[in-house]
Order: sequence, then C-alpha cells, then structure tokens
Amino acid sequence: MSITGPEATFAAVLAPFAAAAIAPFATRLLGANAAWPLAVVPAAIFLFFAGLVPDVAGGASFTPAVDWVPAYGVSFSFYVDGLSTLFALLISGIGTFIILYAGGYLKGHPHQGRFFSFLFLFMGAMLGLVLGNDLITLFIFWELTSITSFLLIGFDHLRAASRRAALQALVVTGGGGLLLLAGFLMIIALTGVTDMATLLAGGDILREQALYPLVLLLVLGGAFTKSAQFPFHFWLPNAMEAPTPVSAFLHSATMVKAGVYLLMRMHPVLGDTAMWTTILPIFGGITLLVGTLLAVRQTDLKLMLAYTTVASLGLLVMLTGTSWEKAIEGAVLYLLAHSLFKGALFMVAGTIDHEAGTRDVTKLGGLRGAMPITFAAACLAALSMSGLPPFVGFIAKEYLYAGTWGATGAHQAVTAVALIGNALMLVIAAAVALKPFLGPKVETPKHAHEGPVLLFAGPVALSLAGLAAAVMAHATGVYFISPVVSSVLGTATEVEVHLIPGYIGAALILSMVTVALGIVLYLKLDALRAAMARTLAAIGWGPDKGFDQVIAGIVSFSGSFTRLVQGGRMDVYMTLTFLVTALALLVPLTLTGNWPSAVPMPDFRFYEWGILAIAASGLFAVLVAKTRLTAIVSLGIQGFAVAVIFMLFGAPDLSFTQFMVETLSVVILALVMTRLNLRPSDHRPMLPRIVQGTIALGVGVGLAGLLMRITELSFDRSLSDFFEAYSRTIAHGRNIVNVILVDFRGFDTFGEIAVVMLAGLCVLALIRVRPKHAREEALDRAAGDEALQKSGEARL
Repeated sequence: MSITGPEATFAAVLAPFAAAAIAPFATRLLGANAAWPLAVVPAAIFLFFAGLVPDVAGGASFTPAVDWVPAYGVSFSFYVDGLSTLFALLISGIGTFIILYAGGYLKGHPHQGRFFSFLFLFMGAMLGLVLGNDLITLFIFWELTSITSFLLIGFDHLRAASRRAALQALVVTGGGGLLLLAGFLMIIALTGVTDMATLLAGGDILREQALYPLVLLLVLGGAFTKSAQFPFHFWLPNAMEAPTPVSAFLHSATMVKAGVYLLMRMHPVLGDTAMWTTILPIFGGITLLVGTLLAVRQTDLKLMLAYTTVASLGLLVMLTGTSWEKAIEGAVLYLLAHSLFKGALFMVAGTIDHEAGTRDVTKLGGLRGAMPITFAAACLAALSMSGLPPFVGFIAKEYLYAGTWGATGAHQAVTAVALIGNALMLVIAAAVALKPFLGPKVETPKHAHEGPVLLFAGPVALSLAGLAAAVMAHATGVYFISPVVSSVLGTATEVEVHLIPGYIGAALILSMVTVALGIVLYLKLDALRAAMARTLAAIGWGPDKGFDQVIAGIVSFSGSFTRLVQGGRMDVYMTLTFLVTALALLVPLTLTGNWPSAVPMPDFRFYEWGILAIAASGLFAVLVAKTRLTAIVSLGIQGFAVAVIFMLFGAPDLSFTQFMVETLSVVILALVMTRLNLRPSDHRPMLPRIVQGTIALGVGVGLAGLLMRITELSFDRSLSDFFEAYSRTIAHGRNIVNVILVDFRGFDTFGEIAVVMLAGLCVLALIRVRPKHAREEALDRAAGDEALQKSGEARL
C-alpha cells in the first residue's frame, strides 16, 4: 500500500492554507509570475492523491485522524476512498491551472496577492469538505467554503453588484449550512456515530429511524442550497460577478458540487427510499430544465455557462436520486466530464473578455484568426459538453441514458427531461465555442489577440484531459469510475467503460436524437432566445427578486421589532425584564409539581424569625417611604439582615463582605440621587403601580419557592470534596474559601476586584462633582486671585 502515512493527508489538506499565508509576499516579490511557484502547491497535492489511486481502486480506504475535542467525541479526521479521491484530484488538478490562469488574468491588479490567498483558502476548505470524516469537521469545512466564496465573489467590493452577489451566496448557502448542522446533530443523537466511515458501514441505521424524514429534509436543505437546486438556483448565476478564475473554479470542481458530493456520500444510508427517489428526481429535473432554458435567454458568455452549470447540477441530483446503478454510473461519468469541460469553457470565456474587452456573444465574431489556441480549446471542450465522440462527455451521456431508460418506475419522464436538457446544453456549448470565433470579424472594445500561456494553459489542458479520459476509457473506468460508484452505492461495483458502444441500443438512439434536436435548436437560437425573453417578461417575478423581498422584509421586521422592544424608556425595559424573570421562575414551579404545597416551609428558630421580621419591616419602610432617599436607606435593612444570617450560619467572611457591599451600595445610590433632579416621591398612577407591584411580588415568590425547593434536594458533595482534597495539596492553603477565591477562581476574583475598583472610581467622581454654579464661583475666585497676584507683582 503506497501511502506515506496519515500525516501526508493532513499535509495535503493544510498545504493550501499555508500557501494562502505566503501568496501575498510571493506576489509582491514576483508579480504575476508568482503563479508559477504557487501552482506547485496544488500540483503536489494532485500528485499525492494520484499516488493513492491504485490502492483506492483496489478497494482500500484510509481514515487518518487526530483527537480534536475528545470530550465531545470530535476528531480531526479524513476519509479517503474512491469518491473523496476523485474530488480531491479534481480540486487540486483544476486548481493548479486556476492558479496559473489567475496569474495572467489579474496581472497588474493591486490586490492580486490577496486574490491568490482567497483562492488557496477556498481550495483548502473544499479539500477538507470532501475528505472530512468526522461530521463536525466536515461541517466546519462546509461553512468555510461559504465564507471563502463570499470573499471571492465580493472581491471587487467597490461594485454594488459584487457585494450583493457575495451577500446573496453567503445567506443562501450559510442558511443551508445551518440546516445541515441540525441534520448532522440529529444523526449523532439518533445513532451515536460521529464519523462518516462508521455511519456508512451501518447500513439501514438511519433509514430505520422514525425521524428519518426530518433528517433527510435537513440534509437535502444543505445540499440543495449549496448546489443551487431550484428554487435556490438564483445565487449561482449572480456569483458571476466574481473574477473569471473564481467562476471557473467554482463551477468546475469546488463549492457548487459540494451538495452533489454530500448526496453521493450519504446515498448508502439515506438513499433508495420513497422520499429520496421522489424528491431528488423532481427537484433535479426541474433544475435541469430551468437552468437550460434560462441559459438560452442569456447573451453573456459567463451567464450562459453559469446557467448550464445549474442545469448540470440538476442532472446530477436527478440521476443520484434515482438510486439506479446504471444511472449512478452515468452521474459519476458526467461529474468527471462536466468538471473538465466547464472549467475549460469558463477560462475560454474569461480569455475572450480579457483580450477582446467584452463577453456579449452578440458583439463577438471572427476571433478564430486572432485567438487560434483559445478557439481550439473551446471546440474540444464544447464537443465534450455536447456529448459527442471521442470525448468523455459522450460516454457519460451514453451511460446516463442507459441507466434511465433501462430502469423501472418513472424512467420515461426522467429520460425525457435528461434528453431535453442535454439538447439545450448542446445549444449553449455550440454558441459559446462557435459564435465568438466564426463568422465575419466584429470590432471589439479591445484589439483581440491570443492571450499569454498563463491564460490558455488551463483550457488546453482540461479540454485534452476530457479527450484522454475517453480514449483511455478502460483505465478511466477501473481507476476512477468504479471506485466512485462503489462509494456511492455502498457495495463493490465494477464498471466497464467503453468509448465505442457495443451495440445499437436505446442509449445510442437517444444520444443521436439529442444531437439532432440540439442542432435544430441551435439554428433557431435567436428565435428561442426572444421567446424566452418574452416568457420571462410575462412572468415578471422570480426567486432572485423574491430574495430581495425576503431580505427587505427581514430588515423591515427587525426595525419594527426593535422599535417595539427598544422604545427608549427604562421603565418599560425593567418591567419586561422582571416579567420574564417572574414567568421563568413561576411557570416551571407550577408545572413540575403540586406547587405551592410542594414547597416546604422552613423550620425557623425564634431568633431567625426575628431577623426575618426585621427584613420585613425594612421592606415595609421602603414601600411607605415618602422620598426616594428614605427608600434607599430603608432598602439597606434587607441587606444587613442577610449579613446577620450569614454570620449565624458560620460564614463571617461572607457576612463582612455583605455588610461592606450593602453599605457601599446605599452610599452610591444616595450620592446618585442627590445629583439627579427627581421628584421627591413616586407619583405614578395606581394601575402601573399595581401591575409593577404584582410583577415584583411574582419575582420574589418565585425566587423564594425556587430556593426552598433546592434546599430540599440531596446535597451533592462532589465539589466540596474536590476542594477539601486539593486545597492543601495543590494550592497549599488551609482556608478553603481563600484558596477558592485566589487560586481556583483567580481570574474571576480578578474581575471582581476590577469591578470594585471601578465602583470606587465612580464614587470618587460623584464626590468630586460639584454643581455648575459652584464650579463657576471657584473659577471666578481663581481668576480674581490670579489678577491680584499679577497686580502685586507689577507694583513690586
């Protein structure tokens, strides 16, 4: 087994984060040429995972792990099998060319170093996501992809459209992430399993749970938002506000496929149920059709490709949702094909924009002579996207048709949706690859010419990789497709991949129908685009507009609610606070037993009753006091009564502290009252006084009842035993209370000292404050004394 150990996997995942730290410095030294040494990092990661391919293809899997939060069973662990290895290869392999492409595309940009850092952070987050074994570890990387994509999409932060797109992506995918977290926590609670490898080995451990439907919906919520499934598809095209290197990476190998990865990963434990095979095909099919139809409407090259990415993700979700083995094989093949041709085509679109100055397909034409290498790469990638031989996209289309047509159930509907979607994707592929390059030369904002090697290296390499994967179809099946299908199905499966169909069957016929329909639609592209424009104008409203309405509604509600609960009146705040406190105390006491009969009355001695009577008299004095100053002084009686109780029960230190605090409180409040212009007595109307008095009585009764219930419980001496055992041996002190305050609660005591110090400073400030007229008189006297002194000096 050719693996260098678990440490190598950790190094592979953490390497992009290290590269993110050094990227700005490398860019400062080397400029755009920093892309070459920086690209070594993802290339090395690719070579590492490529070295694992033979073992993974043989059925091996690895779960390197280190303890992270052992008290909660959380480990920093990874799961390396066929599915995660393929994704890691795509992320690192395509990421290598994305780094190179970013070097040429953003050459001279003042923040290119920062952009490299964001790309590497994004790459590392995605690697951690697809390799994550522990559910909490996976979720952390899942959310990290949302955060880093927010930074990348909003990179051009001076543009309002970029900021809106970044915020929209963060809100949608972050909200889905919260659903996924709830799903993961439910999985852990229901099964007691915290790692993916053990969960996948559990078979029906989740499907047998009564809460399986809820778990499934929560997981689908995370996956659908991440992979832009209808009706959450709108954020992905808007993310095209990001620079093209981000778009190419985002759409080919990274975040948008995270939801598809999760569905494929969880298929062995969540799939093949009635809910699974109903929800996923329906939403995936709708997404496929919506994405392709909206792509036809666009004239921006990046938006055309973006909507076809939405459609492709819908196709993958639909195929995964069928739980049919052949359909799963087609999904895995299409996953590989889509990553290669979509990454190449996005970089082609970016190169056209970079060198010609526009991405509008209606303002482009005749670029084949000026950009021959880019044109060749575009043609090769478009042929794969169209599902034509000899490219891996053709093989994928054959296999997915074989899977959908040969299955049972609603296979006709799934096949029809796939056929229409594939035909429309052929239309977009042809439009992107042919319209900018063929036809008469069109004047563009910039003098078009072939870009530097940094711009065309990626498209050429990825388009040729799509050709090589088809030519070497048998090796592709053995080393890549079979291990992934085995991971998705949960059982060892061998997939025979052939470039040339063995016979003329339904799959080949459906493929030819797709091509014919696509050619017809391509010839009618202008009319089809106009029809879609009219349809969308007639509909008017869409999820994208709905998102703005939801955000506006949330903002409006937040403002109204804030104005309601934060009206600026202290008496309202205090009333609500004590009302909630009273309810929190009384409601549980009422619901948990025969209260108040369940609350025992204390067995007081005669002198304890006397102290209680003194406290009651102080309370009565507060209530009948004519002035606030009298009420404050009377309020101290309760505090002194509590201090006497502490003393009677053998806590002289607490008693002394209580005496000091109560005295200081009375002094401070008295000083404050003397400096405020307040009425001498309470002139509130009777109704507010009754309401607030009732609330106060409820708080008092609730606290008394709670304390009396607590004193009836058996005393837990574990903490006392701990302090008795270790105060002398660890802290070297005999006074346990002092040891607790100074050693075991040192920082807490430090905070208390700081509070006392601040209170003392406040007292000092209050004492030193004098009325305005007194200050003016003092200033006048000082000025007079100074004048007298000067006149005396003058006479001398």
